[in-house]
Amino acid sequence: MAIALIPLAGMVGGGIDISRMYIVKTRLQHACDAGALAGRKTMGGGTWSQTVNGTANFPEVTAKNYFDANYNKDAYGAGTITKTFSENAGKVSGTASAVLPMTLMRIFGKTSETLSVTCDAEMRLPNTDVMFVLDTTGSMDQDDGAGTKKITGLKTAVKCFYEIVARLDTDATCSGGAPSGGTGNQVQIRFGFVPYATNVNVGRLLKTEWMPDSWTYQTRKLANTPSGSWGNWTNQQSTSCSNIPEDTESRQYTIDSRDRWGNCTYRYRNWSGTAAKWNYGALSQTISGLKNGTNWNASFTLPIGSGGAQTTLSWDGCIEERTTVRQSSYQPIPSGAKDLDIDAVPDSDATRWGPALPGMIFTRKTGARNGGSYDLAAVNNTDAIYNNTSYYACPTVAKKLQAWTASDFDDYVDSLTPEGNTYHDIGLLWGARLLSPTGIFKSENAYTPQGGEIERHLIFMTDGDTCTGTDNYTAYGVSWFDRRTTDASSAPTDGCTDTGTLTTQVNARYTALCEAVKNSKITLWVIAFGNLATTTESRLKTCATTGRYFKATDSADLQAKFRSIADQISQLRLTK
Repeated sequence: MAIALIPLAGMVGGGIDISRMYIVKTRLQHACDAGALAGRKTMGGGTWSQTVNGTANFPEVTAKNYFDANYNKDAYGAGTITKTFSENAGKVSGTASAVLPMTLMRIFGKTSETLSVTCDAEMRLPNTDVMFVLDTTGSMDQDDGAGTKKITGLKTAVKCFYEIVARLDTDATCSGGAPSGGTGNQVQIRFGFVPYATNVNVGRLLKTEWMPDSWTYQTRKLANTPSGSWGNWTNQQSTSCSNIPEDTESRQYTIDSRDRWGNCTYRYRNWSGTAAKWNYGALSQTISGLKNGTNWNASFTLPIGSGGAQTTLSWDGCIEERTTVRQSSYQPIPSGAKDLDIDAVPDSDATRWGPALPGMIFTRKTGARNGGSYDLAAVNNTDAIYNNTSYYACPTVAKKLQAWTASDFDDYVDSLTPEGNTYHDIGLLWGARLLSPTGIFKSENAYTPQGGEIERHLIFMTDGDTCTGTDNYTAYGVSWFDRRTTDASSAPTDGCTDTGTLTTQVNARYTALCEAVKNSKITLWVIAFGNLATTTESRLKTCATTGRYFKATDSADLQAKFRSIADQISQLRLTK
């Protein structure tokens, strides 16, 4: 009978100790999870080793404090409690262990059992679309005040944002270590880009049916049918260089020599036959040659070259906006401002876009070509040759929302090039169009392929005040000539911040678009980079969704601000 009690004691003792082990390990796990979550939440958009209110390594200290608060070290006699927390690439990992003395199992030589658990916590996103609207104007090529070019700082900040959200490693050196593993196939994470300056490069993202077959430009068209050829050059003649006329379609000049007193020897030749005559003005030109069914051609030809020769017109992808109205305020957006309608799908020429074609432009002046000042009047049946003296800058091609590999993301961000003036309205407008779930890309943006809901974020980053130029060829034509946003009866004025009728228009349109974006259930984040005018900063802050405005002083701070946004749009989750 006594012998039979020995196995019975082992069974009872084993059951009691196993129950104790289960309870202790479960509580260890709960405490480890609580510590990892608290540490990651405390870390926020900063770093793991940050000091807060004089406490070094504050996130780690917080993690351990939360562990202690959630684990009773005296329960069930467990001792030698250990816990460690660390961070890599935004993920906080923890391990914890406890030594639990055995009770009845001691009689079988089992005196204690070491119990261990692990835990992870990191920021994870739901189905999320992020549209970057990035200022790539000429000022982004300047130093940030801390020894780094602003465009370089921007590239690093955007790549580090991608690392946090996509969980993939780029070629940037980011605080917090290198991520890995991606986000898996359970969630859709997409990024899009709209670099902007004087214009945006979105044309080749559009359907060919969304552009008409003709568009009005400040250009020229033949007024006759030229024939003949150039005659022989005359003998050399001498005169002051300033007295030599400019070329026309009827006569060409060539300068053979110049002396230091401003005298030139020259020759000329005349056209033999019927010289080309031109009509200059706001004229409709056929642009259907850019279309190739549902695809775009890289170029097409028109007879606008010297003597009426066919000239190849290349299209880099920048656009001219659709019909608008001239008002001092656009809140609410008027029905006639088709350009400010984020969602309308083109169904008439008034709602279609045109290609920006600098090769099509000929700016008229009071003196031929480069002489005199701009002249609004049309010039007809003339052999004068006017050039294009407008300023044009087309940024890097925009990208629709898509999933990215790390290498493709690196390559695209590296392609961003600073050039051009600052027109905030056109950047925000097209960022909203490419992100909207109810607009021209509705079929791609409304839901995931599985029918899932999507959270939408637009991140607008600029380093500068609005800056315009009357000679700029923008999305609204050549500003001085076309006057599509300003009073048609008087010449527009330009400037920066709040100076000039063109600048005032950009600011008014931008302000109206800010409200339209926020009313579209899009979270609008705004980052001001560097030193901006007080009125500009106020405008940007008002533009942002409440609590979503940031000011970055230099490139390191810019990376921190992008990191903070990445953490705020993520959701804190246990991953182990």
